[in-house]
Amino acid sequence: MEIPLLADKTGKIAREYGIYDEDTGIPFRGLFIIDGKGILRQITVNDLPVGRSVDETLRLVQAFQFTDAHGEVCPAGWKPGSKTMKPNPRESMEYFKSAN
Repeated sequence: MEIPLLADKTGKIAREYGIYDEDTGIPFRGLFIIDGKGILRQITVNDLPVGRSVDETLRLVQAFQFTDAHGEVCPAGWKPGSKTMKPNPRESMEYFKSAN
């Protein structure tokens, strides 16, 4: 899996995404997952004293890829191989019945 990363040494991108704190000159901890079509799929912005989880970021990328390929819903905490939900209320009840 190729995941491009970038550095924003000047703060230009942080300003454009609205996460730059002009008072301190420091950007907040922002994570933006953008898919191969250029669609923004996830935004997470943390205050400076709170870190981000690499495992959760990978899980989100995998979940977006799975839903795109299979058309099903990945519940919170989903990991590859876990149960998913059908994208309608009636069929998603099967998931909720098995989860409780």
